[in-house]
Amino acid sequence: MAAAARLGMIWAEAIGGAIGRDGDMPWHLPEDLAHFKRVTIGAPVIMGRRTWDSLPGRFRPLPGRANLVVSRDPAYDAPGAAVVASLEEAVERAGAADARAWVMGGGQLYRAGMPLADELVVTRIDLEVPDADTFAPGIGPEWTLVDPGEPLESRSAIRYRFERWERVPVSV
Repeated sequence: MAAAARLGMIWAEAIGGAIGRDGDMPWHLPEDLAHFKRVTIGAPVIMGRRTWDSLPGRFRPLPGRANLVVSRDPAYDAPGAAVVASLEEAVERAGAADARAWVMGGGQLYRAGMPLADELVVTRIDLEVPDADTFAPGIGPEWTLVDPGEPLESRSAIRYRFERWERVPVSV
């Protein structure tokens, strides 16, 4: 059996941890989409069925990445992607231990992935989303902010920054 890939998680969140509304991102931030592509290109991406369904058809599967879709429905079909029954199966299918796979949503998969991940890449967006219905997981004390990013402003005048977190090594 092949070794499982290392697991990172990548998401963008607004003030209060909002990551979604009605199955979509409640903002348009092209700079974040470009950042997402730079981070994940060439690596497997793992997503839930609703995240897969939310991708525009012309972007499914995401090019330059193995796409793994987690679904409880064994009959679910995601053309161009591998459908797996669990996050653990997705990580195992993603490849070698020296490779990194990225969880890219949604909320349930992020919560399930927190204990398995060793890196978080988070875009903090300075935007209120009062009607959000999907939220990022909390980042607890087992994580260290290794790069707080620099304040940036998009062409659409939205302020944001890219953060990188690593799991704190366990002392023996």
